[in-house]
Amino acid sequence: MDQNINAIGIDVETHYIAEQSAPEDSRYVFAYTITIRNNGDQAARLISRHWIITDGEGRTQEVRGEGVVGEQPYLRPGEYFRYTSGTVLDTPVGTMQGSYQMIAEDSHKFEAPIAPFTLAIPRTLH
Repeated sequence: MDQNINAIGIDVETHYIAEQSAPEDSRYVFAYTITIRNNGDQAARLISRHWIITDGEGRTQEVRGEGVVGEQPYLRPGEYFRYTSGTVLDTPVGTMQGSYQMIAEDSHKFEAPIAPFTLAIPRTLH
């Protein structure tokens, strides 16, 4: 049975890292913690990632790479993988979105979309 994209759940938490940021130099550091959960009925491996990072002035950068934090987690049904990574923006507010490229136990490749989420220093969004 084909694994569908809805079978991979993705939750995101973000944090502004004030001690690594330098607003006077337009450097804003953010951490994000992602939980990837296999809600399907078939095991799947995360093989690569694709991010689109947009700062508050609309400048975008794309990031592609194998795995996440040096790993290609294998998730059996009901399992989850959590990791924390980070990014640096030139503005105090930005967004990230993207997808994980997955391969199911039956060799079927599919994408797990990552909905857009906001990166913002505290008290900048109302």
